[in-house]
Amino acid sequence: MKRSTSRILTTHTGSLPRTAKVVELLLAEQKKPGARRAELQAAVREAVGYVVGKQIECGLDVINDGEQGRTDYTVHVLDRLTGYEGESAPPMGTGEPEFPELAEILKHFASPFQHRPACNGPVGWKDFAAAQADIDTAKAALAGAKAEEFFMTSPSPGQIARYLKNRYYKSDEEYIYALADVMQREYKAIVDAGLILQLDCPDLAMLRHMVYLNLPLADYRKIITVNVAALNHAVRDLPAERMRMHVCWGSTVAPRHTDVELKDIVDIILTAKPQAVSFPAANGRHEHEWKIWRDVKLPDGKIIIPGVIDSTVNTVEHPEVVADRILNFAGVVGRENVIAGVDCGFGTFAGRVQVDTKIVWMKLASLAEGARRASKQLWAKAA
Repeated sequence: MKRSTSRILTTHTGSLPRTAKVVELLLAEQKKPGARRAELQAAVREAVGYVVGKQIECGLDVINDGEQGRTDYTVHVLDRLTGYEGESAPPMGTGEPEFPELAEILKHFASPFQHRPACNGPVGWKDFAAAQADIDTAKAALAGAKAEEFFMTSPSPGQIARYLKNRYYKSDEEYIYALADVMQREYKAIVDAGLILQLDCPDLAMLRHMVYLNLPLADYRKIITVNVAALNHAVRDLPAERMRMHVCWGSTVAPRHTDVELKDIVDIILTAKPQAVSFPAANGRHEHEWKIWRDVKLPDGKIIIPGVIDSTVNTVEHPEVVADRILNFAGVVGRENVIAGVDCGFGTFAGRVQVDTKIVWMKLASLAEGARRASKQLWAKAA
């Protein structure tokens, strides 16, 4: 990955708003697989081309395909892997049972894609061609774009296991390692295509408040240590500098008062092989956590991609706010070790709209402008 050697580079987390046509055809594919597949593929190619152009227009440096052809960042693997022919688990929902008024509001943000069967057999590839086709589509659309680098996302073994529960393997650890052995093929294919592999690892933070809230922190740390070890197993043959990872506490509108603090898990996260780690740092629950880097030593060669834009609100951050957030991080870990990012995805689930599409592009343009202002200060000081 390129470093911010002459200015602060910018990127985002992965998912971007899908076109209405793509959402319509993804729903049609779910109801009647194959009936309109050619139409869906054409719509996805068009949508990928569109979001690539919009990212360039906004001024981003490290861009991707916007995950246009996926229902979300994890469950799309269902159509490509064996072992998931069992009963669907109850919908995860976006509700907050502790806050009934908020839960009612969040019903409007629910995704229409809720098929989440548990694992009831050995996992393996049944349609790797579909994964390769996604990679080829992204590579073709990104080929002519004037950007610094291109990335593509893929869920980590621990994240897949978080969404698609184990009812087959003897232990969750055995299940996660089985996923690692299977998914390494997709990870390698992304890197072989010349793209930066982004491993989506929200499990490392989200498992705490969604599954293990009452578990002692020490025991929780043991669980995510296994997840990171499985991730490292899956990418053991890939160069660290061709990978980045994203850790987060969720992309929904939520109070976040039960989020595990970054300081309590950051040491484990930093043992993961990918060179760069992306994490939320703009929302009101985690914005202060830039201070932990005063005490946490960033390992040699590592890069951080803090979110300096909140992906869950319709406020367009002022470029000066963005610049200040970047300067905070650059001041503690060094400017060359910072790439400015976004807290989470803007299109995490197809059909769920939390931020107006037009506002998304305005926020990303503000990200780029804020990075320019921060760069001016950072490199002027060094001159």
